[in-house]
Amino acid sequence: MSGRPHHPDPAFSTTLAHGLALLQCFRAGETVLSNKELAERTGLSKATISRLTYTLVARGLLLYDTHLRRYRLGSTALSLGYPLLASLGVRQLARPLMKALSDRMLGSVSLGMHDRLQMIYVETIRRHDAIAFRPDIGASLPLLTTAMGRAWLAQAPEAARAPILQTLRDTEPDTWRHHADAVPAAIADLMALGFVRGVGAWQPDVHAVAVPMRTRIDGEVMVFNCGVLACRLTPGKLEREVGPRLRDMVFEVEMRVAGG
Repeated sequence: MSGRPHHPDPAFSTTLAHGLALLQCFRAGETVLSNKELAERTGLSKATISRLTYTLVARGLLLYDTHLRRYRLGSTALSLGYPLLASLGVRQLARPLMKALSDRMLGSVSLGMHDRLQMIYVETIRRHDAIAFRPDIGASLPLLTTAMGRAWLAQAPEAARAPILQTLRDTEPDTWRHHADAVPAAIADLMALGFVRGVGAWQPDVHAVAVPMRTRIDGEVMVFNCGVLACRLTPGKLEREVGPRLRDMVFEVEMRVAGG
């Protein structure tokens, strides 16, 4: 077994947690992983990895590629997320407004929700052609280096934000060192402008703004962002036009949600 400390709550299922940690090892661009790679990423022993992969294959959550001698996610993993996506009616309400803004700004407009130290896209409309910037539904974005993540942090109460920032300090010291100042700046942006800016922090050629919804969706704070290629932005356009239009769009989405 791994050298990780045991969870203090006796009701916590360590085996289940290990299985979920294994599934979370797969990322965009890294769709096949070996037992060795899974062991390195989770810190679990090879024997534990073997038991977990055997079980997950039997349940359809993993598939074993005999030619590559590696594992990939199975279709059952995809089906687990579908009920959540289908239940988020805000996606359907927002989609035409997102497309209209994307067409107008010649950029991408996306909707995301918070997951620990990241944001997850649950809807996206893309119009720009940045090769390195093509996140789709289900993609995860870092909190500190994206406008969407910063907007979520900016709206969060201090009691909820503080432990997340402490975890970021502990687990991502280099990122924290370079971007710690972005959090108070995002809080100030949200208060003064009604949107948060992310100027080339995640993708150097993409500048973005983000606005959190005030209306909670199933208890979650959803965040919209709009990213535009820097070469398509004249000086001040991000603050003068893109941010206000995204802010207005989010207000319209909230009105539609309130109206059912």
